[in-house]
Amino acid sequence: MFAVHCGPGVAFSGQQPPATYRSSEWAERGFCPTCGTHLFYHLLPSDEYILPAGLFHEQSFDVANQIFFDEKPEYYELANDTPKLTGEQVFAQFTQPQGDG
Repeated sequence: MFAVHCGPGVAFSGQQPPATYRSSEWAERGFCPTCGTHLFYHLLPSDEYILPAGLFHEQSFDVANQIFFDEKPEYYELANDTPKLTGEQVFAQFTQPQGDG
């Protein structure tokens, strides 16, 4: 999934608030309660939100890094020369609460 790291303090508006599912002790996933569209991944300790790039219409982004690189299929390779983080590295980086070193 191509995603955008939006940081903390993301707000959602609309007719219904997103439904959430606590997928682990440190993260929850958000989705539309009507159609089930994936809306976000929320790292709870640091309040970081990651949203699918497809939610941003008419916005362009540059690929800055690849995460969960250790879990990608062998046949899948991006041409961009970007930092590559394993799942373990991602959680180590983003599960520290802000201001906790």
